[in-house]
Amino acid sequence: MTQHDSPTLPAHRPGASRQAPDAPDAPSPSRTTQPWTPALLYTLGFLTVYLLAICTPWGQRAENALFGLGKGNPEAAWIYPLSGADYGSTPLPPLELSAKPTLMVGLAVIVVLTLARRCWWQGCAALGVVILTTGGKEVLKSTLPRPDLVGAPENLLDQGFPSGHTAIPAALTLAAVLMVSPRIRPYTATAGVLWLACIAAYSATNGGHRPSEVLGATLLACACYGLATWLLPPATAPGTTPSPRALPVTTLTLALAIALVSGARSDTLTRSLVSAATAFLCAALVWYTAAGRPAHTAHRTRPALD
Repeated sequence: MTQHDSPTLPAHRPGASRQAPDAPDAPSPSRTTQPWTPALLYTLGFLTVYLLAICTPWGQRAENALFGLGKGNPEAAWIYPLSGADYGSTPLPPLELSAKPTLMVGLAVIVVLTLARRCWWQGCAALGVVILTTGGKEVLKSTLPRPDLVGAPENLLDQGFPSGHTAIPAALTLAAVLMVSPRIRPYTATAGVLWLACIAAYSATNGGHRPSEVLGATLLACACYGLATWLLPPATAPGTTPSPRALPVTTLTLALAIALVSGARSDTLTRSLVSAATAFLCAALVWYTAAGRPAHTAHRTRPALD
């Protein structure tokens, strides 16, 4: 009689499935990648603002009308004493003559942090964000046309798209987010967003820039940040960092308050509110870009156990 021996089954060891090399419980940093869509969306937003506000008659009329509200005197802005326009006064960075020193100091801080922390990829990305934003602003300001479609006065035909004063705090804030440790990243973003809200509101209300120019500078900085994070190696790209639950609401509430004060004028309420709303939108964009956009994680499927 032939005896058929049943095949011996391997003994099941508790925890063996958890030790399988092909079935990790959590995705490793090497499989975390940054999507390219934010950079594209911010670029499309930049182009949309330019086309609608500058290349259409109704866009030009709407923004030119803001300059006719009130007396047109920059001294009517509440924070004018901090603008540095008065002889001998100290400007709030990066207003007036403090723009270039602020930019140089920001670049120097990035270099020092790169050398101290030896985060070479993040340092190069941060420098790229600042250089592309501020350099791109200069190129775009000199190349993008501003056609006169409504017969505007000559003093309203100067090209100021995008705003240089707004580009500096937006770019430096996003660069700082790339450089600092994850623990303090949300608080760094908060400080930068509040700074941006102040500068953007004042730039839009004092007569130096239109709201579209302020918003365009912010979108340009966000597009450069999106490009930089997409090009970073996956293991070095910043992801979503846990932060106190109340921090986003607190940050945006303070940004709104600062925008209202910085954009306020004593001669017109409409211009003040439009400037504050523009600055708050800029602050919200940078906050979402720096602290609110999660990394895209490619999950591997756990093999089924028989």
